[in-house]
Amino acid sequence: MDTSREQRLLRLSIGVTFLVGVACIAVGLLMRSQAIAFDGFYSLVDVVLTAGSLVVSHLVTSEGSRRFQFGYWHLEPLVLVFNAAVLTAICSYGGFAALHDLLTGGHELAFGFGAAFATAMGVVSLVMALYMRRQARALGSVLLQLDAKGWLIGGCINVAVVVGFAMAAIIQGGPFDHWTRFIDSAVLLLLILALLPLPLGSLWHALREVLQLAPDALDQRVRDVMSAMIRERGYLDFTSYVAKIGRMRFIDIHILVESSRPLGDMGDVDAVRHEIATRLGTDIRAEWLTIVFTGKREWM
Repeated sequence: MDTSREQRLLRLSIGVTFLVGVACIAVGLLMRSQAIAFDGFYSLVDVVLTAGSLVVSHLVTSEGSRRFQFGYWHLEPLVLVFNAAVLTAICSYGGFAALHDLLTGGHELAFGFGAAFATAMGVVSLVMALYMRRQARALGSVLLQLDAKGWLIGGCINVAVVVGFAMAAIIQGGPFDHWTRFIDSAVLLLLILALLPLPLGSLWHALREVLQLAPDALDQRVRDVMSAMIRERGYLDFTSYVAKIGRMRFIDIHILVESSRPLGDMGDVDAVRHEIATRLGTDIRAEWLTIVFTGKREWM
């Protein structure tokens, strides 16, 4: 599987993310804006996570080794679990910091400049999120999909900052001026509550693959195809085992036949395997498909 395009896109994302992160942290610290500084910190951490995704993208194209004889597919869900867990931890810490600031009186900052800066960063983040999402769909890449989610979170943070800061700039100097001290932290807290389900959702899906929970749709498809084959060819029974690890699907099928029944030569057996693979819609070059015939039920 060629992942060179995926790797180029991840390198592009790393470069843009680093620039956005440095700019947000610098401006956030100068303005004392929790929301903007949090966005920058989130971006820089995302650089490290995307770099890890880039390494995994390169490894999954390898043919494996004597130590990793099934290849490196298992690393993909592992890096997704790590990435999603880190993003969840960052969001949780940001929420705690925002709540603490709200309870201790908030702080003042220049809302007009903050809104303008957040607008520029928001445009960059949302454009990158849209671009990466389209590329992820075109390439079927879960790594690019996770990267697109990261950009979407960053873009949503900036959009919310723009809205909050614009509101603060409008009411500043008026009868509600005392509430402006809480705008920055309130915006950050609301953002985290809204966006936390994104990394949590990614974490759950990745954990399903790490734990090798059978994908329901794939499991049902294999059962339907094999049930039809059993009826048509008069086999006694079958068992099937499926798993999805990263972008690799593992399908293991055992077919029980009468011990006295001749299966034919190897060409006939391979023809049955080919028919099963065709009905499943699998590509044996990109999937791990094993089909075994046995006359003893204990081998199933």
